[in-house]
Amino acid sequence: MIRVGVIGAAGKMGREVCRAVLADPDLHLVAAVEVRDNGTVGEVVGSDNLGTKIKMSDELETLTDAEVDVAVDFTHPSAVMQNIRWCVRHAVHAVVGTTGITQENLDEIAALIEEEGGESSVFIAPNFATGAVLMMKFAATAARYLPSVEIIELHHDQKADAPSGTAAKSAHEIAAARAEAAPVAGGDASFRGGDVEGIRIHSVRISGLVAHQEVLLGSPGQLLTIRHDSFDRASFMPGVLLAIKEVAKRPGVTYGLEHLLDL
Repeated sequence: MIRVGVIGAAGKMGREVCRAVLADPDLHLVAAVEVRDNGTVGEVVGSDNLGTKIKMSDELETLTDAEVDVAVDFTHPSAVMQNIRWCVRHAVHAVVGTTGITQENLDEIAALIEEEGGESSVFIAPNFATGAVLMMKFAATAARYLPSVEIIELHHDQKADAPSGTAAKSAHEIAAARAEAAPVAGGDASFRGGDVEGIRIHSVRISGLVAHQEVLLGSPGQLLTIRHDSFDRASFMPGVLLAIKEVAKRPGVTYGLEHLLDL
């Protein structure tokens, strides 16, 4: 039985993680960290089942007090690195879905894990939906044959970062896979989206959305569109649960759910 703590437990994703962990017979929810005073887990997730009497705490020390094996972080880009550093220094494995993790952050985490003797592992994914991982995989494959590529990503208006981590990772994988870059389109660059490794990303933020992305790939006379939609945050939970169960088996820092899938 893996003992799990959730950081950001009262957030939209945190609530879903709590529900998923409570429903999994191989996992035991033992701690919940939340900067706001939100009572118990049960009050947040709307259940009075066993395990939901856990009191929210604003102290990370709650995780070690509860002897947590794995901490799941869905908080905010401004807090996530502080939380990861704490977990590594206290030998707690971490599964992170918070956006805004950079390559510099990944390098820092890897160095800190080595410095601390490798007692904990960190798993980070920009997207925990299996369909989104497949979208990135298919897009990178298609980009070898269709050189003209643009990405449109659409999220709810409370999302803290742009472009999304999924869009940025998609661009990096496409850039690495394609044989040549397409010619740069003309027009006013301020209307053409952002540029990641020569690939234009257009970030849409609208109330009512969850997480959506389409990759458009073209060559003369044809267009291929690869799209993924998460209509409910429950779509991320199988990936989160898989990461919780696998993180301890993967020393160091791992980035991307594809490393846990047989692709």
